[in-house]
Formats: sequence, structure tokens, C-alpha cells
Amino acid sequence: MFALPVAAQAAGPAPAPQVPSPLVPQTLTAQAASASAGARVITLNQALAAARDNLDVAISQGNLAAARADILAADHAPLPVLSAEAQSIDLKNGVGQGNALRDKRIDKTIGLDWTYERGDKRRLRTAAAERAAVAAGADVEDVRLHALVTALAAYYDLLAAQDRAVEINEIAGSADEISRASDRRVQAGDLPAQDAARTAIEAQRARADVQQALLDRIQAATTLTQAIGARGAGRALPTDLRADGYAALPPVDAAPLDLASLAENRPDVRAALARVQSAQASLDGALALKKGDVTIGAGFEHYPGVSTRMIQFRASIPLQWGYGYEGEIGRAQASYTQAEDALDKARRDAVLELQGLQQSALTAQRRTQGYEAEILPRARRVAEGAEMAFKRGAIPLVDLLDARRTLRATLLEAIDARTDYAKAAGAWTLQTQPGLLFPQ
Repeated sequence: MFALPVAAQAAGPAPAPQVPSPLVPQTLTAQAASASAGARVITLNQALAAARDNLDVAISQGNLAAARADILAADHAPLPVLSAEAQSIDLKNGVGQGNALRDKRIDKTIGLDWTYERGDKRRLRTAAAERAAVAAGADVEDVRLHALVTALAAYYDLLAAQDRAVEINEIAGSADEISRASDRRVQAGDLPAQDAARTAIEAQRARADVQQALLDRIQAATTLTQAIGARGAGRALPTDLRADGYAALPPVDAAPLDLASLAENRPDVRAALARVQSAQASLDGALALKKGDVTIGAGFEHYPGVSTRMIQFRASIPLQWGYGYEGEIGRAQASYTQAEDALDKARRDAVLELQGLQQSALTAQRRTQGYEAEILPRARRVAEGAEMAFKRGAIPLVDLLDARRTLRATLLEAIDARTDYAKAAGAWTLQTQPGLLFPQ
């Protein structure tokens, strides 16, 4: 792994000291000081732990609970039907005297009917619901994975904003020192006043950059809080991150991997596969509709004057004349084909995404190592040499400004490179070996 720049290691995660300036508003300075007084330091593991159970995950878990309830709704036989009937009521001659239930001439029947499902419909209906619940469970894992990746990226964006604030503050301090040295040289008659004015302008611009870095840091903290998405309102913004956040990342291995196997284990692919299986069960259930269900029943009949104890039996079956459930079968077939296409797309996209993640992480790793090992140290040496030479009057002001601008650009590029690597390597690790980064 690579190391942090020397200046960042020395400064640590503490907020950058403010450089007072009458040219920039002091609002951000006051906000930063207030945040420092009640700093909430979090680690990468803490941010991920909060993100894995955030509100988006809770919403997806609600869908899983609903899908599991669908299993209970599907896995039962048709309910029996209790019926009561009164017939043969003679409105012309009357029904006679006495109790309505026992003596009057009314043909009364109470019966019980039950539908026997043929074609294994209950098992197929339940299987479709079970596989849909499996897909909903995989969806929860997929939402959780995206929440972790988003939180990880927001964490390293905030860590980068924190590092930028430290580096830019050091640049501002150095610019102030150069401006003061220029003023002394002007008083000694060794430097034109115009050059001293240019150094003062550079110092003022550097102080403005400090304010922008503070604003970027506050915005990054807000983004991280949104990415974590924890339950409850009024969450305090994280103001400081652990400097060992980069050390938590394992190096990316350039060895070729079986990306197809890795893709099959991804939650989005597993969800798509479960939906194919659910659609297959639904299609089999639609085909089973061709086997008509038989409704059987029995009744007890009471008819005074004829008999008070009569039993009846009945059975009914639908006649599929002119319609063989072609609509239900066609819709189920279309859903099955759609689910298969979605599975193929999920597998293809998963392999391509894993390839892109690995290559992005490897490229960012090499780029970061180049900045940390060669480019940034050289830029620091050039800037330090230029400052010393300018103080002694050995080089003109334009050479000093060029060296300082090169250092500033290189510092920011190094931080961006390190952040890009951290986000790519973190996403790759979460996709392939989450236990290395975030133990379950």
C-alpha cells in the first residue's frame, strides 16, 4: 500500500487552522470552529456499519416481508363454503302454521362445498411465491451493497476534502510567509513593489482557497450523512475521519479471476435467477389451469310434509368450451421470457462491471503510487527550492509563482488520485471479498 503525503501525516485529521482575511467571509471559519468543538470522529467501518441498515435497506426489507406474506397467502387450499337455502315457499296456499324452522312447509337446506384443485396448482402457486421471496431477499442484499458502495465513496470524498483543507492551509501559510518576505525585500530596496503586490495577491487567493476547502469539507460531510442514511432526524455531521482510512483497503490483485463465477454470486444476478424460477412456476401454474378444479359438496335437507331428514350430494366442474386459458398462459409465457432476458442482461452487466472495477482499481493504484513515490516529492522539492531561492533573490518572482502553482496542482491531483483509488478498490473489495473490508 501507499502512504499518505508527509504533510498530511503530520497534520492528521484535525481541522485546518484558519488564516484570517478581510477579503473573505468569516461564516465558514465560524462553522468550522463550531464543528471542531463537537467533532464526531468516525471510522470507515463505522460508516459502513451504519449504511448497511439505512432507510433504503429498511424499505427493501419491507418488500421482503410482503413477499414472505405472499407465501402464506399462496400455500393453502381453497376455503370450504357453507351455504343455506330456503325454497319451495308456497305463496298461494301458504306455508302452514307452527315454527318456521320445524313446522312450516319450507324446503330448507344447509350445505358445505369444497373445491379440489387439480394439476398441483397449490404447490406451483407456493413455489412461485417462495422464489419471489428469494428474489426479494437478494434485492435487500443488492440495496445493502449499493448503500455500502455509496457510503464508502462518500467517506473517501470527505477524507479527501479533509486532506485538501490541510494541504491548502499549508500552502496559504507559505504564501503569507513569502508575502512578508517580499515586503521586507521591498523595504530593503531588493524587490520592486509591483512584485510584492503580486505575492500579496497570491496570498489572498490562497486564503480564499482555504475558505473554499472548508466549504467543500462541509458539503462532503453532508453527503456522507445522506449516504449513511441512518434512522432518526438531527444527525450530527461527521467532522473528522480517521487518517487510517486508506490503510483499511487491501491491495488490488492483478491476477485474472473467474468473473463469471463472481457475477453469479452477486445479489442482483441471484435475484434475477430467482425471478426466472418464479416465472417458470407461474407458467406451470397457468398451464395447470387446463385441468379444471372439481367442487364437491353435501347438504342436509329438511322439508316438513315430505321428510325432515334428507341428504344431498353434488359435484361441479367448469366446462372449458371456447376458452382454454390462452390469455393466462400467454401472459405467464411472456413474463417467463422477460425474466430470462433480464437474467441474461444481469449476468452480462455484472461481468462487465466487475471487469471495469478491477481495471479502474489497478489503474488508479498505479497512478497513485506514481504520485506518492515520484511526482509529489519532486514538486515539493522544487517549490521549497524556489522559495528559498526567491528569498535570497536568486530567481525572479515568476519562477516562484510557477513552482508554487505546480505544487498546488500536484497536491490536489495526488489527493484526487488517492481518492479515486480508494473508491475503486473499496467497491471492488465489497463486490468480491466484503469480509476483508467489513467483517460480517
